[in-house]
Amino acid sequence: MLLSKFLLFLFFSSMASSSSDDFTDFVYGGCSQPKYAPASPYKSNIETLFTSLANSAALSSYANFTSAAASGAPEAYGLFQCRGDLPVSNCAACVRSGLSQLSALCPSAAGAAVQLRGCLLRYGNDSFLGKPDTAVLYRKCSSSSAYGGGHGGGDPSLQLSMRDAALAALLESGGRSYRLGTAGEAKAVAQCVGDQSGKQCDECTAAALARLREACGRVAAAGDAYLGKCYVRYWSDGVDTSDDDDDDEIGKTVAIIIGLIAGVALVLVCLSFIRKARNKGNLFLHLNQLIQIITVKTSICHSYLNIYNQINNTSIIIII
Repeated sequence: MLLSKFLLFLFFSSMASSSSDDFTDFVYGGCSQPKYAPASPYKSNIETLFTSLANSAALSSYANFTSAAASGAPEAYGLFQCRGDLPVSNCAACVRSGLSQLSALCPSAAGAAVQLRGCLLRYGNDSFLGKPDTAVLYRKCSSSSAYGGGHGGGDPSLQLSMRDAALAALLESGGRSYRLGTAGEAKAVAQCVGDQSGKQCDECTAAALARLREACGRVAAAGDAYLGKCYVRYWSDGVDTSDDDDDDEIGKTVAIIIGLIAGVALVLVCLSFIRKARNKGNLFLHLNQLIQIITVKTSICHSYLNIYNQINNTSIIIII
């Protein structure tokens, strides 16, 4: 039996104010390492599950299903959760987009999850429904500071107090799945997955707040913390966080450039070795040398990328 334990890949992210977000913006995605065969009965269970999720999203903001349509195959468990303020029509559109991205991001994965700005989708063959999960899947803090950086022209200590008050309001809304906190320019939102009890939601929200404060400290103008079964976000109306989007674009450009350079280098090396093999006739020797060089070049490429990530505090992954 395949176990759909997640190996998380962060592809790109955005840190924009909530009012300007597109609800289909990608936040994070994760795929299990185990995969299912294209003609396996489990694939039939996945397809049935996806159909149920898509149909239900037109009627409600949360649903979970267990699909056992194919006999002799593991059951497929899945859910979707739309943001609490999202109209049903937008929820349905978000889930459709999420299902499409899941298929593209994690083809044939036994389990996977994708978080868009407006909805979460997750499936697997190990039953995660109703279970608490406070593992940190994704965190990000804005590079700009709202407290002392001149944003909004307010008193830094007052702005910090407003942020803390907005976050504290999330804990005061005990037991509720979707929570809002507002204090002056500071805004905060939290949401738990619909399979969590009120107590589980309170505990997950408190854990997310702790992780957020730990990561962003007391100066970041905006921050996100997504855990397994909940998330917390905060931002300020007086702060322009578009600089972080620029950083993401630069990061993606760097990743593309590094990938292209590596690809061109590998093609040139392959052509060179093919010519040598034709001239000298020792094909197997040259193939072994080629494999060694490809391994070294791939390692160098990832080393450069790791250095870039550490310097710029980004999460970019290239698979070569």
